[in-house]
Amino acid sequence: MIIHQLPLDGAGSMLHAKNAAVNIITLSTLSSIKMHTKCRGGFYPSSDKVPRGEVPDDKIEWSIAFPEYKPRQYTAAHILSGPSYADPDISKPDFKPRWNAKDGNVNRCSHEGPYTIVDGFPRNIHGRTGITGRGLLGRWGPNHAGDPIVTRWKMVSGKKVLHEGTGRFVLQFICIQRRDSGEWAIPGGMVDPGELVSTTIKREFQEEALNSLEMTEEKKKQTEQQLKDLFQRGEEVYSGYVDDPRNTDNAWMETIAYNFHEDNEDGILYSLQLHAGDDAKAVKWQDISMQLNLYASHREFIQTVAEKHNAHW
Repeated sequence: MIIHQLPLDGAGSMLHAKNAAVNIITLSTLSSIKMHTKCRGGFYPSSDKVPRGEVPDDKIEWSIAFPEYKPRQYTAAHILSGPSYADPDISKPDFKPRWNAKDGNVNRCSHEGPYTIVDGFPRNIHGRTGITGRGLLGRWGPNHAGDPIVTRWKMVSGKKVLHEGTGRFVLQFICIQRRDSGEWAIPGGMVDPGELVSTTIKREFQEEALNSLEMTEEKKKQTEQQLKDLFQRGEEVYSGYVDDPRNTDNAWMETIAYNFHEDNEDGILYSLQLHAGDDAKAVKWQDISMQLNLYASHREFIQTVAEKHNAHW
């Protein structure tokens, strides 16, 4: 879709183009398009092969009339079976969630402000996705995660590597390959009820990038002590909605991403032994550049970190 700018005549009034339909997209619509690239079109990412209804760029926002919009409803069978991390079905009479609030240990607030409730269902804060229900997500409304972006400078023979094209130093981050989709991603995960996101970030990093689940208790404590200083120096780089392929009209992913950076070649990150575990099937140090193709909105988070450090992108 193109944004058309209408010219002004001498009196400052708009010139009207005869017999031409001119589409004007607002900044909020552009934001919705950007945040609905991976959660629109094609099939929902499950083995059930459920097709998403088509949602054109100019029909993403709920404020835009779309009377022919009749998306399919889908919630995965394992979510409906009632695992401990999942909400009950909204139709259950004893399920009375406190939307846009702390609901006991469950945080039902969005990082981006209040979302609306229509006919008892929370409505995706960034617009239509072509499918209703919860899909593969456990919670109705926002599903909260934490993402640790662990970075270091690429070094060769004790010197930072300078990229010839941009003249900037090359940054690396710890990247895991997801078991579910095979895509490369930041080693993050879901925030447990009542848990601080800082705890989530440390736990998920150690489980997915270091395979702490198979460590002895002594080794786990030793690793935690080694990483203690690093994880005390984190800086928040993003908080909000994620363009996750699992999003639906009624359930969506949000995250808080922190950058944990090591400048010193003698620091822990230059000797850390990586071992994929839990939801990761591979892990590596990945050079950061604009050629990255990552899961969900992770590429945008990495770009923010590169710009923050004035690194090559």
